[in-house]
Amino acid sequence: MSPVNNDPSSGTAGGGMPLTRKELRARERFLATQNQNVVPVPEATPGEAAASADREPELPSPVPAVPHAPVAPPVPAAPPVPVSKPATPPIPAAQPVSSAPVHVDEPPQTSNDELPSVETPGDAHSAEPDHGGNHLDGAEAHEVEGHHHPGHADFDNTHDVAGHGPHADLHEEHHADGLHHEEHHADGLHHGEHFVDGLHHEEHHHDLIAPVEQTASAKAAVKKARRRRRVLALMITLGVFVAAIAIGAQFLKPLLGMDKVTDYPGPGTGSVNITVPEGSGPKAVAVALVENKVVADADAFVKEFLNDGGELSPGEFTFRTEMKNSDAVDVLVNKDASKVMYFALSAGLRINESLEAISKGSGISMQELNALNQAPAQFGIPAKAKSLEGFLAPGEYRFPLGTPAKDIIQKLATTTLDELKSQGITEPGKQYDTVTIASIVQAEGGQADYGNVAGAIYNRLKPNNVETSGLIQSDATVTYGLGKKSFHLTEEEKADKSNTYNTYANVGLPAGPIGSPGKTAIDAAAKPTQNDYMYWVTINLDSKETKFSKTLAEHNVYVEQYNAWCQANPGRCV
Repeated sequence: MSPVNNDPSSGTAGGGMPLTRKELRARERFLATQNQNVVPVPEATPGEAAASADREPELPSPVPAVPHAPVAPPVPAAPPVPVSKPATPPIPAAQPVSSAPVHVDEPPQTSNDELPSVETPGDAHSAEPDHGGNHLDGAEAHEVEGHHHPGHADFDNTHDVAGHGPHADLHEEHHADGLHHEEHHADGLHHGEHFVDGLHHEEHHHDLIAPVEQTASAKAAVKKARRRRRVLALMITLGVFVAAIAIGAQFLKPLLGMDKVTDYPGPGTGSVNITVPEGSGPKAVAVALVENKVVADADAFVKEFLNDGGELSPGEFTFRTEMKNSDAVDVLVNKDASKVMYFALSAGLRINESLEAISKGSGISMQELNALNQAPAQFGIPAKAKSLEGFLAPGEYRFPLGTPAKDIIQKLATTTLDELKSQGITEPGKQYDTVTIASIVQAEGGQADYGNVAGAIYNRLKPNNVETSGLIQSDATVTYGLGKKSFHLTEEEKADKSNTYNTYANVGLPAGPIGSPGKTAIDAAAKPTQNDYMYWVTINLDSKETKFSKTLAEHNVYVEQYNAWCQANPGRCV
């Protein structure tokens, strides 16, 4: 018979009142929590003598479930009461519980009132399940209530604990069940297999640590991948933004003029001749330079020219294509004259004035230049020409130091002949007449009126002209023949037929050109403006304003306006 904590004399626990079923259940649960790993008392094996009734069985020391966790001290048990045991085949001992430390979480302490009762109202001996899952009838349940657990027992006062006959066997069997009940009780609460289902088994607890570590590692990898994707998305967005700006700038540049070239890198190539007429401004010159691809932008060139502070002089200038603005300005203001032979010829200069300018700029003697002037045919000038008059193209020229005089004259004459050819004038005789008319246009009118002056001259030269009877009547031609420059002629000078340049007395063109016409005058003479005018007069010598008329009476009105201007500007009309 297993040891119990009952007082044999009274049958009560500790000599007091017997424990109720609810108190017994609470005590069992407490002991199961504290001593669940206690190894049950082994039964006698076959061949061994049954333990004497008066010998107290030796119980192994309890093994704590958690080695290092503090465990509440066990409740002292009452002295064991020897119980006789019939000679029955021993019941195989339960397998010992492993001594390996098992992690046990102590269940929360509850009061006895909170513990559920399995009693059925009105029937204290109703059937209830045993720990193996089988239901017992009332008598068996009564006996089960009296079976012994380690350290305590619950006896009904009406039953004898010293079992006899079958009751002894049943008691012994229940005693074994009590030991097993202890194991099952512990298994029902804290067994490792059930621990996997909801409690904390030590072995499975270690298995759960690795997935946690793997989860943390996986989270770190996910975060890293997400960070990489975020950086990649940012870089793609930035790249798209930069590309959009670059593409947009390409579309906006033409609209805003940002792609416009304002200056060439220089120094340029080839040779381009540009004529700067008298009275031209920097803007007009800049436009001509852009049209001939000398400079890239007119506004940028004008800005460079004004910053330089130079003065613009008329003449023909030789440039290169795609020059820097600063280099083109240097050509116009003659900054590099010390390095080259430089001279400028203004439109309207007579031959002697032109030769003097060439001599002064090149260092070539007048004697050498006059000799060349007397033989114009060697330069391709028409045979009717007696000199170089009218064929030395105006402009600004630069020649390398030491350039021969003949090469210089050839350059100037070729420029004029090329202009005539560009207007379709190729026959030498016609070239000579065109240059003669162009020289009169250059001297008689302002640049804006060159076309109408040329048209009026051709009207006077028509055979059926009865208004002037073929007379051009130009003051400039008469003064040229007289070898002077004047705006006033006497009646005697106008009537002198000996002056071959006197167009008042002699019908048709004068003996030859009266000066060097510029490109604009040559073009006007080659292609005059069609009109019905017979007369013209410049009424303002400063502005070159010219008045045209078809009759002499109308012309005389404009002449009076000219005289009034001369009176208002003394010394100008001489």
